[in-house]
Formats: sequence, C-alpha cells, structure tokens
Amino acid sequence: MAQSIDKPPFFDGTHYAHWKTKMKFFIKSRDYKLWDIVEDGPFVPQRSKAEWSAEDRKKMELNCKALHILFCAFGLTIYEKMSSCESAKEVWDKLEVTYEGTDEVKETKIGLLTLEYENFKMDPEENIEKMFDRFSTITNGLKGYGEAIPKEKLVRKLIYSLPESWDSKRTTIIEAKNLKTLKLDELMGSLLTHQIMKKNKEDEKKREEIRAMREKKIKGLGINASAMALKSSTCHHVYLSE
Repeated sequence: MAQSIDKPPFFDGTHYAHWKTKMKFFIKSRDYKLWDIVEDGPFVPQRSKAEWSAEDRKKMELNCKALHILFCAFGLTIYEKMSSCESAKEVWDKLEVTYEGTDEVKETKIGLLTLEYENFKMDPEENIEKMFDRFSTITNGLKGYGEAIPKEKLVRKLIYSLPESWDSKRTTIIEAKNLKTLKLDELMGSLLTHQIMKKNKEDEKKREEIRAMREKKIKGLGINASAMALKSSTCHHVYLSE
C-alpha cells in the first residue's frame, strides 16, 4: 500500500540509506529551516528557559517540530533508542552512528562501494534492467555516504561497462549523443530499445534454424519414404512373377 505523502517515511531499522534519503526530502519539503536544524543544530541552551532569548525560543520551536517528524517515523524499538535525545541533530547523528557506523566504518564501506563502482561491468547473462538496478544500488550507496558522482561520469561509466556484444551500440551512442548532456534515463531508453531489437533478431534466428531443421527432416523422410515404396513395389513384383 502506498504511503501517505503527509506522513514521514517509516523506519524499522532496515535499509537505512534508503530511508535517510527519503527523510531528508520529506523534512526539506515541510520547511527547509527544519533541515538546517537537523543538520546543524540547535544545541540546547545551557541555561533556564526564563533566560532564553527570542532567537533561542525560535530555534527550539523548530527543533521540536523536527523531533516530532523524526519520532513519528520510528517504530517502538527505534523510538526507545532515540527517546533520550534532546535535539533533532542528536537523533540524526545517533542514527548515523548506529546504522552507518563510525567514521572508520563509513570509510571502509565507501572504499568497498568505490571498488565495486570502478570494477563495474555488465555480466554476460545480465539484462539491461538488472545491470542498471545493480549500478543504481552502488551509486546510491555512495551518494548516501556523501560521495555523489557527477551525472556525466555515471553516463560514461554505464556506456563503457557494456560487453563486447554491445560494441556497435556503444559506438552509435558515442557518435550520435553529447555525453555531457545525455541523461541517464535517455541512455536507459536507448539501451532498452536496442535490447528489444537484439532479442527479436536472436528469436528470429532461432526460428529460422528450427524451420531449416524441420525442412531437412521432412526431406529426409521423403527420401526414405520413396526408397521404402520402391523396395515394397519391387518385392511385390517379384512375388507375382514367382
């Protein structure tokens, strides 16, 4: 069932990178100032409320709104882990450490994703859809860790990740398109179209091979049938003569 656009994306402790991206956009869509509060603070004033300035109160009001959005996204287990936090920034930082790891762990994960990206190639038995899904998982993972890759580089990487059987299509795209302005969706559409045409040609070739085999078999059966008929006729003639 589709989630209401008025409710924050629910987080149950899994697929944190995916949830994190969705929650960022959700908070920003409500009020960009709320995202500033989540990302930068406020740090709760270390003085009594009676001594708060008007600016302090405004920041704390935004902080409460941000906290409300975050807490509404949690199930009971996650809420219990975060309920002691006094600021939205504290909740956000704690989530990152809990589900992404320390800076050292992050660097390790970034290194592994970067290696996957650099060595990325389309598998021989893989279709375009599966290849793109795998590619998106890697690049979105890097983006989630703050390692966004420029779109032009993503386009070039995908084109040069195609196998040798796609050489003609790769050459056509490079010659016909401006890779600096070519969008990923446009590239995908072109590759999917080529994949469909390529599949149709392969299917037609198989059908031709099957037809050729059938014709050969029929011709062979025709020769055998003629030989059998001749043999039968000869035997019958000899019998009558005798």
